[in-house]
Amino acid sequence: MINLNSLEPTTSSPCFQAACWLRGAHLQTLWPLLIKGPLPPYRRQRWDTPDGDFIDLDWVEGVPGQPCVVLFHGLEGSSSSPYARGLMRAIHARGWHGVVVHFRGCSGEPNGLPRAYHSGDAAEIDWILRRIHALHWPALFATGVSLGGNALLKWLAENASEVSRLLNAAATVSAPVDLAAAENELARGLKRGYARYFLRSLVPKALEKAARFPGLVDVAAIKRSRTLREFDEAVTAPLHGFRDAADYYARASAGPLLHMINTPTLLLHALDDPFLPFSVMPTTKNLPQEVTPDFLAQGGHVGFVQGTWPGNMAWLPQRLLAYFDRYTAYNLRMP
Repeated sequence: MINLNSLEPTTSSPCFQAACWLRGAHLQTLWPLLIKGPLPPYRRQRWDTPDGDFIDLDWVEGVPGQPCVVLFHGLEGSSSSPYARGLMRAIHARGWHGVVVHFRGCSGEPNGLPRAYHSGDAAEIDWILRRIHALHWPALFATGVSLGGNALLKWLAENASEVSRLLNAAATVSAPVDLAAAENELARGLKRGYARYFLRSLVPKALEKAARFPGLVDVAAIKRSRTLREFDEAVTAPLHGFRDAADYYARASAGPLLHMINTPTLLLHALDDPFLPFSVMPTTKNLPQEVTPDFLAQGGHVGFVQGTWPGNMAWLPQRLLAYFDRYTAYNLRMP
């Protein structure tokens, strides 16, 4: 466990300074919804999944011979999420290739099978990254945000013996590496508003799925869901092979597996993230040398807003791409 009183945030390059007029975890978390900016020039592509379903990917095209960055979004996120827009605009500006992978049911169209997606879906990450790798990039990087970050970390750990031939490096942002602790946090006080925000789309999608596949889930329990744990108990667990919500949180959390990662990985997290108590984050000494912790004093949950009014989210893409720059194919050839 981390002693917050003795912890000094790690230093980032470039350095993040929260907007002086936007102090506080909640403001940093919510303000990006208002300043998300224009969409990048996406090109949508649909892929069939190995089990007969489909996913949609939104690509930004770069210059031939340049690296590719894959983004796995957060809970109920998409290529329209503020962090996805910002990162893909930055990637496009430098002439790189980028792709936002939509988890099943998150691209604006219901997926075909009963299963959807969840925080520990490393198997889904696996086939996607292998297929993207087969397109032969000079360098390939993966980023996971929030839920997508936990799933990516789990994949990095469980496939440690093979990851190095697939990816140059990875990065995660605000990954809830202890899902039970995150759910408990989002069931407290004003933070319950975040859970209600997610349930606003999760519940209708689950009810639509229940109508197409009668008998798989308890419709009454879905309608009663007021917390993420209640929703995970009614939907996520039964649809994805978990005994219950507790079993899901225990088996899907990436935290206990981080020591297995042997690929360069940036672990970016704010001490004031309202989705996860920082006390459950791993200490630096408990992380392998390949994992670079970047623990910031402020930033909220995938916020990191800086600058004068109305603020901007330019720091996060800059931080991620600066990290990836260290591991381009060119740099790997250097002595």
